[in-house]
Amino acid sequence: MPQSASALPRLFLASALALALAVPGASLFAAPTVAAPLKAADAAAFADIKIGGDIESFRLDNGLEVVVIPDRRAPVVTHMIWYRVGAADEPAGMSGVAHFLEHLMFKGTEKNPDGAFSKRVAAIGGQENAFTSNDYTAYFQRIAREHLPEMMALEADRMENLILTDAVVAPERDVVLEERRMRVENDPGAMLGETLDAVLYVNHPYGTPVIGWPSEISALSKDNAIAFYDQFYTPNNAILIVAGDVDAETVRTMAEDTYGKVAQRADPGDRVRPRAQRVPGALEVDLADPRVNQPNLRKAWLVPSYTTDEADNAPALDILAEILGGGSTSRLYRSLVIDQGIASSAGGWYQSSTLDDSRFMVYAVPSDGTSLEDLGAATRGVIDTLIAEGVTEAELERAKTGLLSSALYAQDSQSSLARMFGVALTTGSTIEQVRSWPGAISAVTAEDVRKAAETYLAPRPVTAYLRAPEAASAPTAKQ
Repeated sequence: MPQSASALPRLFLASALALALAVPGASLFAAPTVAAPLKAADAAAFADIKIGGDIESFRLDNGLEVVVIPDRRAPVVTHMIWYRVGAADEPAGMSGVAHFLEHLMFKGTEKNPDGAFSKRVAAIGGQENAFTSNDYTAYFQRIAREHLPEMMALEADRMENLILTDAVVAPERDVVLEERRMRVENDPGAMLGETLDAVLYVNHPYGTPVIGWPSEISALSKDNAIAFYDQFYTPNNAILIVAGDVDAETVRTMAEDTYGKVAQRADPGDRVRPRAQRVPGALEVDLADPRVNQPNLRKAWLVPSYTTDEADNAPALDILAEILGGGSTSRLYRSLVIDQGIASSAGGWYQSSTLDDSRFMVYAVPSDGTSLEDLGAATRGVIDTLIAEGVTEAELERAKTGLLSSALYAQDSQSSLARMFGVALTTGSTIEQVRSWPGAISAVTAEDVRKAAETYLAPRPVTAYLRAPEAASAPTAKQ
């Protein structure tokens, strides 16, 4: 079965250090820089770029939304089916059922028994995988163009005809528990991340881990999985994205012949969740573990995502994250690592692509002889200076150019484009918002960035410390 990417960072958007810290990150639309950015003076030239090229979309009679992203450079396509459901949509007491169902979707149907789908993908030289997040679940294959109709037929079959028995459910539950042990319980950084989320997302399901809590995973049953499947895995709750050597009319015909025959089984309704609450006072998480060989510090703030942003601050937060924590030219890196020498690494990111309010996070790894508390105070000082003095035009232009050139280079990958639009559409954004994102970034001013920092980073964050026991100066966990 393909390896799940459930608890991993948001697709291709996280930095290497964010991966190491087991925290998702970066902007929805900003892909990794794969070439040296253009000169700062050229940043304005990106304003009129439309991401996605000649993208087209339509809807089938059964409610399935279809997005086609042509890319004629090679006879290859990326076929993705996205469901508007994730861990944050799970019933109370059933954490992990969304991710558990992702595993079980590979257990087969009457027409294509256990493993037949994956064996067929391998036989034609294709690639496949699946991943679950708080807000969506997705399945994809990258195959030669001529195999696209077959992939649609296989995916449409398991959208409607999944067969589960206790004989396959019980062993897969054990697989998920082992995955949790490997990814979380054997990784102090991931354990700290779970605790930080629980403290940051007060009154909101983002505070529950995507993979689930151990006791609730252990209690998941075949009936739980089928009920979740019947409620959410219906064509009117799904998005088909095809990127590659195709055209919209050909995809429409193929989709109608396969997905179009799948009947609606349910109406999931609006995704209404409680709002995350900001509670007063200083909130801290302090984890000491003998397996820690590299202590680190994290500070996280609750901020609006592109979907919940009512004051048009999300683009400014994107740029603020780049100026404050985006690489070796960022404020945090230059101050803490280069100038003061008290950190070996430092940075930050803004998780912009969520259905509900999200987070802005900064991190730092102390140099030998620096305490986490002193490093935290120095990190706060960098942020306070930015709030008081603002950012320079040179910093602003450099951040814009870095973000926009990265988005431009991301279009070189059909898989990246497919994921970019899939994440956006399942978290409340529209195709046009993705396409016009370069213009929104280009319009941000230095004062917009300073105001965003003042509005969202001046309040006290949730601070998290990860350290070895001999360095611990506080209880294992405290709030």
